[in-house]
Amino acid sequence: MSKMRAMVVAKPGAGLTMEERDLPEPRLHEVRVKVQACGVCHSDSITVEGIMPGLRYPRIPGHEVIGVIEAIGPDVEGWAVGARVGVGWFGGACGYCGNCRRGDAFACENMRGATGVTRDGGYATHMLARASALARVPDALDSVESAPLLCAGITTFNALRHCGAGPGDLVAIHGVGGLGHLGIQYAARQGFRTVAVNRGRDKEQLARSLGAHDYIDSAADDPAKKLQAMGGAKAIIATVTNAGAMQAISGGLGPNGILMVIGAVGALTIDSLDLLNKRAAVKGWYSGTSADSEDTLLFSQLHEIASMNEVFPLEKAQEAYDRMMSGKARFRVVLKMEG
Repeated sequence: MSKMRAMVVAKPGAGLTMEERDLPEPRLHEVRVKVQACGVCHSDSITVEGIMPGLRYPRIPGHEVIGVIEAIGPDVEGWAVGARVGVGWFGGACGYCGNCRRGDAFACENMRGATGVTRDGGYATHMLARASALARVPDALDSVESAPLLCAGITTFNALRHCGAGPGDLVAIHGVGGLGHLGIQYAARQGFRTVAVNRGRDKEQLARSLGAHDYIDSAADDPAKKLQAMGGAKAIIATVTNAGAMQAISGGLGPNGILMVIGAVGALTIDSLDLLNKRAAVKGWYSGTSADSEDTLLFSQLHEIASMNEVFPLEKAQEAYDRMMSGKARFRVVLKMEG
């Protein structure tokens, strides 16, 4: 096979178009991955709509990729043809810059950018990836079911394990959607007293079935006051994409609590006096590196954590993208490359 198929964005706002291309050969420190599945994430709109300035087109989106190594380029060690791998938002790191040497490879000074944004991603039958971006995928995990764990999964899992809470502490998952339905599962399995917060009661039964110990309807009650009545949250994992909703819940933090922002909402207005009085904080959280992806996948396998997905074939990527952007999907959308 010398050809590949890809759903390509020719220019911002042009939508996704199927193209047949020659198979790319991996360059220095790269491998070629035969893609089995790729999640469709809201962050793909950065590429599809041209939200970030300076992007180069044409571009293939997609950063929730699971596949198999098909070819290996020069100076790649520790990987073999046939290995199952995942590629997430993290596009790799040089290993020698100041940030890499200090353990902050996510902020590599020489490889800034993201899979499917500054380099071609997984809306394709094949893709190139830097070896440093690869995560090992446990054999027991299904590729289609697990693809969203490479972004939605790692982001919530990683934020939770760095939020400062300990077993038994009150942690609120703000939003029961594509990120939140995974966040509830991770929080409960990590031993937190897990509170799901969402507008309306329609997702309460689901949230409790996923592991939530309590549920707050933010349309009927002030979520900050409800959390304070429970003793105050050690952490709030804010997955929603509404700044007003984040601002409304921030007062629910307890002493030394942290609002972990993982939903992109732009500017936030937070009561500084409230933060001062509680010694609380607001913190943004980047998804994670390839090692964090491996931790997420293994934890998910051990604790039987799964994403709830709607599956589309590659050629219907535009339909899949539109479904994701509509907010009506329950809860992630995944492209399946074959079969």
